[in-house]
Amino acid sequence: MFKLETLVDVIGLVAASKRERAVLWQDGPGRWHPMSSDELVTHVYALANVFLSWGIVKGDRIALLAENRWEWPVVDFATLVLGAADVPIYPTLTADQVAALLIDSGARVAVVSTEAQYRKVASIAGRTPLEHVIVMDAVVGLEGNGVTLPSLIEGAAKPSVDVQQWLGSFGVRPEDLATLIYTSGTTGEPKGVMLTHGNVASNLNHSTLAFNWNPDSSCISFLPLSHITARHLDYALFCYGATLAYCTNFDRLPAALAAIRPTVFVAVPRVYEKIREVAERRSNRKPIVKKLFAWALETGKRHREQILQGKKPTSPSWLLANALVFKKVKQAFGGRVRDYIAGGAPLGIDTAAWFADVGIRIFEGYGLTETSPVVALNNAKDHRIGSVGKAIDSVEYHFAPDGELLVRGPFVFTGYWHKPEATREVIEPDGWFHTGDIGRVDEDGFLYITDRKKELLKTSGGKMIAPAPIESKLNQSPLVANAVVVGDKHKFLSVLIAPNFPALETAAQQKGIAFSSRDELVAHPDVRAQYQALLRSVNESLANFETLKRFHLVSDEWSIASGELTPTMKLKRRVVVERYADEIAGLYHDESVAQR
Repeated sequence: MFKLETLVDVIGLVAASKRERAVLWQDGPGRWHPMSSDELVTHVYALANVFLSWGIVKGDRIALLAENRWEWPVVDFATLVLGAADVPIYPTLTADQVAALLIDSGARVAVVSTEAQYRKVASIAGRTPLEHVIVMDAVVGLEGNGVTLPSLIEGAAKPSVDVQQWLGSFGVRPEDLATLIYTSGTTGEPKGVMLTHGNVASNLNHSTLAFNWNPDSSCISFLPLSHITARHLDYALFCYGATLAYCTNFDRLPAALAAIRPTVFVAVPRVYEKIREVAERRSNRKPIVKKLFAWALETGKRHREQILQGKKPTSPSWLLANALVFKKVKQAFGGRVRDYIAGGAPLGIDTAAWFADVGIRIFEGYGLTETSPVVALNNAKDHRIGSVGKAIDSVEYHFAPDGELLVRGPFVFTGYWHKPEATREVIEPDGWFHTGDIGRVDEDGFLYITDRKKELLKTSGGKMIAPAPIESKLNQSPLVANAVVVGDKHKFLSVLIAPNFPALETAAQQKGIAFSSRDELVAHPDVRAQYQALLRSVNESLANFETLKRFHLVSDEWSIASGELTPTMKLKRRVVVERYADEIAGLYHDESVAQR
């Protein structure tokens, strides 16, 4: 068991573990290589000294734009040990979006993964405070302040000092800033969540106690390390001496699962949904297989409660179903997983039940970036399907009169970077943090999150997206009166568009489009093509996970009188979503079919 005060203690545990396989990394499909804890710490030591030579000191910020790879923890640890703070940035963001975060954070150094990421950063570097850009790949022909990571750390000698003493020599304290993670608010303006060493360390001390992870445990790191959930998981596994295999590309995950055969699997619900979809699609290839699969699921359903209680059914019918069907589903995860965990978005009772029916109990959890992140988590001892588990030790909570969940404890972030007013809006003077989520607790202490008070959308892949900036881009078109982006808990975003009918009708007449009603006008192929072109144009300025896949043109004009707009002409989002529930369902009709 460990008791962390700062994240530097995580590095100390890695150094003390003397593991031959602390990390596994790939240099190509199917080619996995081990890295010992000594090698990892040597790289950390070498890079930290480079940062020191550049004048990096406690409180400075270092940006990280990279996919999951072994260099990520090296840069992270080298930053943390000095008392500097890292600023993780999603590699999928556009150059302008990256520039805004670099400027706001004041990052002096950026570490990027590939030449493409380097070119992106180089194109906007002149607008930012950047002094150095490091590329993880061995790229040639870098300009100006660019340098490769291999040239800085390859061939570095083992630390010539006592590692544990060296780790403590920079005086990092629990109250020091560890990381600045940007998350969008309801206005769409990115806010930097300030997490201290003590915030994350205190959360780590309690979040995974019930899982019995040890040096025999292994896990594939594929969830984006730009998100606190993935980093928290990696830190925890490092503390237990487990092996971490870094998967740089989601498309490589199936092969990685087959090769590594992990004992721990943590994913957002969308990953579980995809594995279910694949299993069901394969079962439909032949009538006899489809019939067998249906029988197995029905058999599993009769034994669901046993699975949810952590028991292995012993009836002949379940054992046969397991041998013929369920084992193949488990094989998709590698065949050795003991702990299946879901987080980052609501799992959904239907998905949880389906997996229980095939013999897999998924432990759903709940948290936010601002809570470091774990608030509650199911485990083998305390588990209830549909809930997010019991609050972990150190978490105080209560519900506001409107049902909003408020939490308090050492894990709660210190505030939003340079945004004291935004901080005061969510953290009360006595430390209670407003989660923005509506919830309840049952008589046994299991928490349930029932609604989202905030207007942020969260896709089933776990991406938090502010709709307002996207809607603003659409509203700039003369053909759009109002737009409402939808897609909460779905795979992708779509949009409801209320056309600017005077402009649309004029344009239609000029093009010779005949129509006798607005219903007929919005259904015309040429009109739809115009709006489709608008979506393509707007999508070009968005990150991949923000893009709009589908749209629906309404034939109504939204107004104060009809109830969609407030007296100050602000959109009543919930009114619109409720009023057009059938149309929204139509946008996701095939998604629903795929999940049955």
